[in-house]
Amino acid sequence: MSAGPGVPAGSGVGVAAPADVSPPAGRGAAAGRAAASGGGAASGPAPDLGAVFGALADATRRDVLRRLAGTGDSVTASALAADLPMTRQAVAKHLRALADAGLVVAAREGRETRFRAIPGALDDAVSWMAATGARWDGRLDRLRRKVEGG
Repeated sequence: MSAGPGVPAGSGVGVAAPADVSPPAGRGAAAGRAAASGGGAASGPAPDLGAVFGALADATRRDVLRRLAGTGDSVTASALAADLPMTRQAVAKHLRALADAGLVVAAREGRETRFRAIPGALDDAVSWMAATGARWDGRLDRLRRKVEGG
């Protein structure tokens, strides 16, 4: 069963980029990991679409990202876990998955690792969804006209 055109349903683990979309040259999960580990600028290369959709396939990760983006600042896994029904270790695991997808960046500050949402990290995914939606709208409109005899 599919969650939509080119986006498989399920846990999202190992989800590949949709067949009709390739990330621009020089962009991908490795670049996202470099930025997430502090090896790149926060506005660096866009994450791989497959990795982004894979990370966002999990409702808990979406919630963690929403909370992190809502703070507007960097936050520790412990601080996020205080407001969630899970352990700090579980939150840290989800944050690592988001960092691997290029959606958050981690920075060491003394003994703490602080996480921050990367502004614009979802731009390519949003663009892909808008373009795919527009293609489907066009197809459905042509089908409607054909069925209605127009």
